[in-house]
Amino acid sequence: CETKGEKQNADLSLKPFISEEITVILGKTPLGRMDRENNETEQSFCLSPNPVCHTEVQVLSQKVPAAQHQAVPGGGRPYMCTECGKCFGRSSHLLQHQRIHTGEKPYVCGVCGKAFSQSSVLSKHRRIHTGEKPYECNECGKAFRVSSDLAQHHKIHTGEKPHECGECRKAFTQLSHLIQHQRIHTGERPYVCALCGKAFNHSTVLRSHQRVHTGEKPHGCAECGKSFSVKRTLLQHQRVHTGERPYACSECGKAFSDRSVLIQHHNVHTGEKPYECGECGKTFSHRSTLMNHERIHTEEKPYACYECGKAFVQHSHLIQHQRVHTGEKPYVCGECGHAFSARRSLIQHERIHTGEKPFQCSECGKAFSLKATLIVHRRTHTGEKPYECNSCGKAFSQYSVLIQHQRIHTGEKPYECGECGRAFNQHGHLIQHQRVHRRL
Repeated sequence: CETKGEKQNADLSLKPFISEEITVILGKTPLGRMDRENNETEQSFCLSPNPVCHTEVQVLSQKVPAAQHQAVPGGGRPYMCTECGKCFGRSSHLLQHQRIHTGEKPYVCGVCGKAFSQSSVLSKHRRIHTGEKPYECNECGKAFRVSSDLAQHHKIHTGEKPHECGECRKAFTQLSHLIQHQRIHTGERPYVCALCGKAFNHSTVLRSHQRVHTGEKPHGCAECGKSFSVKRTLLQHQRVHTGERPYACSECGKAFSDRSVLIQHHNVHTGEKPYECGECGKTFSHRSTLMNHERIHTEEKPYACYECGKAFVQHSHLIQHQRVHTGEKPYVCGECGHAFSARRSLIQHERIHTGEKPFQCSECGKAFSLKATLIVHRRTHTGEKPYECNSCGKAFSQYSVLIQHQRIHTGEKPYECGECGRAFNQHGHLIQHQRVHRRL
């Protein structure tokens, strides 16, 4: 393999590292080079960029002093992993790394039994149980279990957003947020539900979705005991009890309990309706409103009542309907104590007390307390009659008037007098008839 002179030279180059104390494993890695005497042949080692031997060396043992644990002169990393060839400056780092290959997790939490490959990770984990948060923000006092979380939090105060999207130039404080955002452009949805096959762009969204199948609702309200599958929904719900509306419109000052509702409200001022229906061309200010609308065309009603089987286009409509069975009326008027099953009904009712009429006709200036009443009123100007009787072809501007008219064809008379049993096809006709009995 080598001449006596070459052997002596190699021994001299290794001499600073030789000791009786510690055995170091050496092997091939792309950190050093050596040249043969006449023809240049590169050989790579962990130990040092100095020439050692002109033939290829695999794995061998040498002795190095404890003082050399931190680093080897010349920038070498003497501890090499025989599995993947990665090199380390300390033997402890190599041992820690090798657990990736072996799967060994020797550090076990005494509280929950979860195991870790590193003692430092176990120490961080224990803080979940102890509640310890040693890293405090000197700006706002918020505390964190892990220093890296504090570092991320600091960017809120500094405004630093180092991670920028190459597609739209939007910037983020965390790399993970950028990666998640980029899936909007790529359309990638790597997290797939094993039960229904639905895919998501983030693992937390998948976990929330899986609760649809399991029925799990781990987030409970301390005030009323109502439970939710998503923590964000619980936080939003708690504002019903506190009355908190932290999201205020900069245009009109109107405040909302949910940020998404504020974003949707902003479109009232801008007039922007970016979401268009592919079937009829109707546009909407919010994507969820478009999705609900599209079910008119598909006739899809995915939300069914487990009590009576009635199905609905929107989940909120199902919740509101279920109060018919439960009798729940959680929305109470502060003026008169009248209770309602739907929040929208309470808002409409409150206008009786305030006299507010926010919906004004652009043609004649007449104002209304309900948007639906304004829509019906506008038809007096346009002459529009969208509700047509399929028996005789007669058209009406109001759906309720069509229903009344159809009773002429069906003979239905749902309004019966309690005094004499006479029945009528319109409620107004019954009221008029009942006056006959009062006069008698």
